[in-house]
Amino acid sequence: MMLPIITHPNPILRQKARELTREDILNPKFKKLMADMAETMLKKDGFGLAAPQINQSIRLVTVNNNGEIAVFLNPKILKKSWRKNIAEEGCLSIPNVFLPIKRHSTITLEFLNLAGDKQILKTKDLLARVLQHEIDHLDGILFIDKAEKIN
Repeated sequence: MMLPIITHPNPILRQKARELTREDILNPKFKKLMADMAETMLKKDGFGLAAPQINQSIRLVTVNNNGEIAVFLNPKILKKSWRKNIAEEGCLSIPNVFLPIKRHSTITLEFLNLAGDKQILKTKDLLARVLQHEIDHLDGILFIDKAEKIN
């Protein structure tokens, strides 16, 4: 089921999302939410979607990784490369705005998988950029905040 995406300046987009518990992750309603998020992201042609964008203040991110859906629960960046690059970004919660944003080229991420097990992922380039953008959403940070700092 397609979910409505909330837009800026909705205050939930500025809140720090709460961590998911094991009970949350194992709840059948949560599995449905993840599937609906993935469907919404794909139908809206998004690279990623964070739960606050669908009015859920929880630490959940879905990403379209070359046509494959990846889900990250309680994601946290452990390491960031010193090297950064600038690329244009947009956001489903701020329609029709595209700005150059500076991001780390490579990140190492800790997250829980769908079974609630801790995972580590080192990634670079577009996936690293998308994950940084979506994790910012979980912390109440929008890409327009980053653009103001580099202009």
